[in-house]
Amino acid sequence: MFNNQMQSSNPVLANDDAFNQYYSGTAEAQADVTTLQGVVNKTAILVGIAIATGAGGYALAGMISMPVLTVSWIITLLLTLGLYYKIYGNPAHAVFLAPIYAAIQGVFLGALTGLLEGSLASMGIEAAGGLALQAFIITISIMLAMLGLYYARILQPTKTFQAVVMTLTAGIMITYLISMGAYFLFGAGLPFLRIGSALEGGYAPMIGLGLNVLILGIAAMWLIMDFGLVEEKVKSGAPKHMEWFCGFALIVSLAWIYWEAVKLAFRLAILFANRD
Repeated sequence: MFNNQMQSSNPVLANDDAFNQYYSGTAEAQADVTTLQGVVNKTAILVGIAIATGAGGYALAGMISMPVLTVSWIITLLLTLGLYYKIYGNPAHAVFLAPIYAAIQGVFLGALTGLLEGSLASMGIEAAGGLALQAFIITISIMLAMLGLYYARILQPTKTFQAVVMTLTAGIMITYLISMGAYFLFGAGLPFLRIGSALEGGYAPMIGLGLNVLILGIAAMWLIMDFGLVEEKVKSGAPKHMEWFCGFALIVSLAWIYWEAVKLAFRLAILFANRD
């Protein structure tokens, strides 16, 4: 059903050679192959690691000053990018590097979640259950919804689908980079996109909320393409250790979805508080 030219907006899963270079086609190789259950198990392990370290990052959030956060953000960005391309270049390393990637992402996302929740508390606003729980529920719900849509064949990673999502994703990433550059150079990010717009008057909070929902939706579309490639690679009989590679690819997508979900929960908490 899926041809070998299928590409994902997640380049980790788009690396056909990553799977094929380890498959010899022998009976011995076929006896120890990637399974869907194995991918689910490895992904669950990585999610568990991210949650555990995220709890630690969340607990430390109140002790982090803005200068420390900025330095930590730069270090985390460099580390995760380095790990990402290291695993992409040599998928066999995912066995031990994917857990490290999940741990680092967990700490950083947990700390950011804690900082945003602290900001709400300073304004006398309380998010029901906490931002972390709300974002986690949103993330899991999106994953299950995308999985259902994928296996019901309602959404499929056709070439047109892939081209549209990858183009939109590239645009978002470029916009993020411009916004970060503007922040470091001029002390202010792009209007509406930056989370601080939730605190502004007029239509800024609603526009920011709309953009947040749009970006979250695009991030969710990554999962459709990722599921397609995982299914294809499982059917191709890739080696067992490639389950870690698939799990790593999925955790990359889930981390982005979680962060957008945190921002969405933050914006909604402020919006509802201002309506009271």
